[in-house]
Amino acid sequence: MNSVPSKPKGSPTLAVALKTLKRLQEKHSGVVESSDIKSDEQRTALVDTGFLRPVMKGWYICGSPSDNDGDTTAWYASFWAFVSGYLGKRFGKRYCLNPDASLMLHTGNTTVPRQVTCVTIDSGTSKVDLPFDTSLLVYPDKNRVPVARIEVRGLQVWPVAEALCLVGPSFFVNNPREAEIALATIRNASELLPTLLAGDKMVTAAGRLAAAFEFVKRPDEAERIQKAFAKLRITLKLVNPFDLAEPTISPSKEHSPYVLRLRSMWAGWRQDVINAFPPAPGLESQSAGYLVQVEERYVSDAYNSLSIEGYRVTDELIERVARGDWNPDGDPEHDKARDALAARGYYQAFQTVKESIGKVLAKDNAGLVVKRDHHDWYAELFGPSVTAGIVEASQLAGYRRGPIFIRNSMHTPLPSEALLDSLEALWDMLEAEPEACVRAVLGHHLFVFIHPYYDGNGRIGRFVMNTLLASGGYPWTVIRMSRRDAYMKALEAASVKGQITPLAEFIAQEMREWSPEREHKDGKA
Repeated sequence: MNSVPSKPKGSPTLAVALKTLKRLQEKHSGVVESSDIKSDEQRTALVDTGFLRPVMKGWYICGSPSDNDGDTTAWYASFWAFVSGYLGKRFGKRYCLNPDASLMLHTGNTTVPRQVTCVTIDSGTSKVDLPFDTSLLVYPDKNRVPVARIEVRGLQVWPVAEALCLVGPSFFVNNPREAEIALATIRNASELLPTLLAGDKMVTAAGRLAAAFEFVKRPDEAERIQKAFAKLRITLKLVNPFDLAEPTISPSKEHSPYVLRLRSMWAGWRQDVINAFPPAPGLESQSAGYLVQVEERYVSDAYNSLSIEGYRVTDELIERVARGDWNPDGDPEHDKARDALAARGYYQAFQTVKESIGKVLAKDNAGLVVKRDHHDWYAELFGPSVTAGIVEASQLAGYRRGPIFIRNSMHTPLPSEALLDSLEALWDMLEAEPEACVRAVLGHHLFVFIHPYYDGNGRIGRFVMNTLLASGGYPWTVIRMSRRDAYMKALEAASVKGQITPLAEFIAQEMREWSPEREHKDGKA
């Protein structure tokens, strides 16, 4: 990807090019083919300034001029839109992602994969190398492209039931969470039988799925599959494909893959958190001095959010470029004013969080306190920016209504339509969880995992963490900026690799090691 110019840019050519790019951004989700921009001069201007980032010959994605060559944000944010646009333009609808990739999309997996496999009706075999060690494998096999394809995120995929029948046993071992979620979305095993009974080669798959249903505590569905084959005088050999001690999703009528994923994470991770954390001191050990100690840590705790909003071309930007007063490196005076407003907002939010902690210390249910009060924290956090006209007042009224991305993360936050159900599930789990350390670590991580706001998710997520830590008598914990890389790596391990222990151990270490002297040494005081 291209480097970013350091001097101001402003020209009629760039302004016109940005108008074209804005239309393409709205139409194609930021994925651009060379033929979409007829003018070579406009295309060159967009690439030189970093508004367009090359993916492969003839293909581009929208980017931010502030990104450097190693910044993965634009690519990870555009990955699925690019794959959809590229396959759609090349094959129309004469393709299908393989069953494994289909299930990953159906189950709401939020991680950008290293490789996606696409099967076509008629084409040659090719591997398309993409940025940052990702790729697309394409090969022809008309027998592996179903007639009844469905569309997910603009991509042609197998239906869930058929995909479950076609994936091999390795899918259950390598992707147990996705396998559990996929099974949970099957309301009745009869959805699987048309595929399982279609040929002799499916007998092994039938035994695998019957055993899988038994493992996830749905014996009626396992029996239904066995009876269907018994009528054909076939006795299934049941082999459990899961390499898990216990299922992480309890049988329920819930079918949202996002909610099922959150519940699976919680059940699968809670013991790991307990093992990594020191025992809770308990509320009984706390005195009136607890809130005083919280206030003493304010200065150390007041740092900026680590979340970002996806970069978009706006009419205001186009006007500034046309006037010649746009600087790709940013406006220092504007940045200074914004930072001052953010500092004021953080102070106001901190005071409101202290009030919430007071309720927790008075033995109110901590999960309910967070559920009821987090909107108030957010309103205080961005109130000064709204007053100054930098943030729209409508953003304080609820959660985001569009996509958002986390800088350099392979995890993509949940789509806006999944936010309400997912947050309700999070509040329910917080309210029911008996262990304060589990509430704090998983409450913090899953809030940031969901990413319900356009901005401030990191700050609100840490407020959630500290309010929930207080419910066990744990001290307010400052995550030091000097350990930002380790913090982000631990969050990424949980979101992308499914490993919560690094984050639990990180938070426990920060809690043990904080002191005013250490903060001064690290340059934070």
